[in-house]
Formats: sequence, structure tokens, C-alpha cells
Amino acid sequence: MVELAPILSGLLALMRMIVFGLSLGITLISFQAYRKRPSERLQYAFMGFAFISMGVAGNVIVQIGLRNAGEVARLFLRVTETIPFIIGFSMLYVSLYR
Repeated sequence: MVELAPILSGLLALMRMIVFGLSLGITLISFQAYRKRPSERLQYAFMGFAFISMGVAGNVIVQIGLRNAGEVARLFLRVTETIPFIIGFSMLYVSLYR
């Protein structure tokens, strides 16, 4: 019988890489919009998407790093993975109301 855990783990890694590619794409598009028409709103939006991309990249790295990490290291990696998302979504929020 085929064990599903490695297959599902690989599928999850693939989906996370797709999300990372999409986040980089939207970051690039927002940067191009900012370069075309510089404004404070577009600058905050670009920076927000950049931080979200960093959070997604951290998520991919954490998935790799959690395999052999101890409990404290896992908690530290999860926290460092979350901080860019907080900053990124905060900057997007600011870009909407500036």
C-alpha cells in the first residue's frame, strides 16, 4: 500500500511554491505600477506585497527547516514566518487609506 504522507507533503511543497510565484508576480506588477506613476499609495502597496512575498518565502523555508528542528526552533521559525505577513498586510492597509 502506498503511504500518503510523502505524497501530500510533496503536493503541499508544490502548492507553496506556486503561491510564492504568484506573490512574486503581484509584487513585480505593483513595482511596475509604482515606477510608472510614483505615488505614496503605490509605494506602500508595493512594499506590502514585497513583505507578503517574504512571508511566503519564509513559509517555504520553514517547511524545509522544521523537519529536524527542536521545539524551540520550530516556535522561533513560526514566529519569524509570521512577522513579514503582519508588516505586509499592515502596509497594504495603509496604502488603501493614504
